[in-house]
Amino acid sequence: MGRKRRTSDSEALEVPISTGIARLEPVPGEPDSWVLHVNGVPSSSITIGDPLRLDLEYLDWMSRVVDTAFAPGTTLRAVHIGAAGCALPRWIDAARPGSRQTAIDIDAELVVRVREWFDLPRSPALALRAGDGAREIRTFRDGAISLVVRDAFSGDATPAALRTPEFFAEAARVLGADGIYLGNVADRPPHTALRIELAEMRRHFAHLAIVADPGQLRGRRYGNVVALGAHAPLDAVALAKTMRRGPAVASVRAGADLDAFIGPGARS
Repeated sequence: MGRKRRTSDSEALEVPISTGIARLEPVPGEPDSWVLHVNGVPSSSITIGDPLRLDLEYLDWMSRVVDTAFAPGTTLRAVHIGAAGCALPRWIDAARPGSRQTAIDIDAELVVRVREWFDLPRSPALALRAGDGAREIRTFRDGAISLVVRDAFSGDATPAALRTPEFFAEAARVLGADGIYLGNVADRPPHTALRIELAEMRRHFAHLAIVADPGQLRGRRYGNVVALGAHAPLDAVALAKTMRRGPAVASVRAGADLDAFIGPGARS
């Protein structure tokens, strides 16, 4: 996969976008690799020649969830809310050829820029759409989607519209019986935002799990947690096994252990 022409390979590029500023930085010593910052927050790490490489640990965790939840060779109908540089859509396109994906981003100019900077798969393999994910999720048919990924931020927080009962109800509606919802939740101890979000998800998905750095769950640092929602049971044992093999080891909580983490007092 080739890279489209842009500035000198050794230079960072900063451009205005609809919501602020996007900055594309080369990774030192790796002329094929770039980090995309949106309004000062690292949003994607892209290696042009290797779409299977996912440097951000939470994206690696998400890829391992996909490989655990869906049989090898299964093609996906995926919706990504929060497109940024489309690192996970690129991975899915390479790992599961024939998948059809839609990536939605609130920033119309960013959607144009990532098409310019990165040689992304074309529609129907990957359709890019500018719009509000909380509204766009309503456009998909009941049970038509196998994977919904919510990875959208305003600064370092998830937009309020993507944490509402209405949003989770729509995500649950569009997922098929064996579908998976993945949410990237950035939080810090005592994990109030995460617990509130999980309590709301519990109202719409029969089965939940989380994947996170063990130290974060013990209350030591800020970081990303991957929240899973599904209509069908999740294989927490298989998930835990694959997370122990990853480059960034993660813990999995599900069932009664997760219920205890959420607690009875969490309120949306």
